[in-house]
Amino acid sequence: MAIIITDECINCGACEPECPNTAIYEGGVTWTWAGGTKLADVTLEDGTVIDAKSKMSPVSDEFYYIVSGKCTECTGFHEEPQCAAVCPVDCCVDDPDVRETKEELLAKKKMLHAEA
Repeated sequence: MAIIITDECINCGACEPECPNTAIYEGGVTWTWAGGTKLADVTLEDGTVIDAKSKMSPVSDEFYYIVSGKCTECTGFHEEPQCAAVCPVDCCVDDPDVRETKEELLAKKKMLHAEA
């Protein structure tokens, strides 16, 4: 599963630098698949191929947010999600709408950090 940031977020920003996948962004900030990676292109679930450097719309305009497609729960990097470990208000929690196996999370990590 992925991690989400709830609306209890105090916008402290402690989580953002901890993410090894650059999946966490400040509210209102556009994001890219390539951010923090060497990705050139990304194939979406529907088969569409997009430039990984294309700017995507923010998931939240108010609070820090996590792009679920980039979140691996730190699998392959750390024993636990680092955003949750450093959050002072415990607002980085499991996303009940995005459930993934350890194998799926490792495959996502491999895709995000593949050599270009």
